[in-house]
Amino acid sequence: MSTLITRVLVVDDYEPWRKFYSTVLGKQSCLQIIGYASDGLEAVQRAQELQPDLILLDIGLPTLNGVDAVRQIREVSRTSKILFVSENRSVDIIEKALSTGAEGYVIKEDAGNDLLTAIRVVLEGKRFISAGLAGHLLVATPLSTIQTVLSLAVSLISGIR
Repeated sequence: MSTLITRVLVVDDYEPWRKFYSTVLGKQSCLQIIGYASDGLEAVQRAQELQPDLILLDIGLPTLNGVDAVRQIREVSRTSKILFVSENRSVDIIEKALSTGAEGYVIKEDAGNDLLTAIRVVLEGKRFISAGLAGHLLVATPLSTIQTVLSLAVSLISGIR
């Protein structure tokens, strides 16, 4: 991560998870928690007010779920990167969450190992998905990546002949 401080909004309705984020992110000099929200509507309000660089967002929130909250957050805080951190493993829900333009998805069970890596990857402008989910999702792959892989495969096959 760069030497600039990344301003983070944490959105989770479960206090122990907010404490977890505070502990993990608090040890990183380049990450600063600037606010908390415990439901979807509050997340939209805090995002508009604070304009965070990164939003860590749960899906199962009261008042407005995380997926619907992102749709509204995109209107009021367009440059914020969004990383879902959720217990939800439903492929349909995860694909719906990522289709909102969120940059990543971490399963809470994997957060101890994946969270800081996911944050770094997302801040670099790339997409992160917990390893336990990657094989189950049909995540859009950029055409340029497909073309590169095909080109390498053709080169390898040509070299074998």
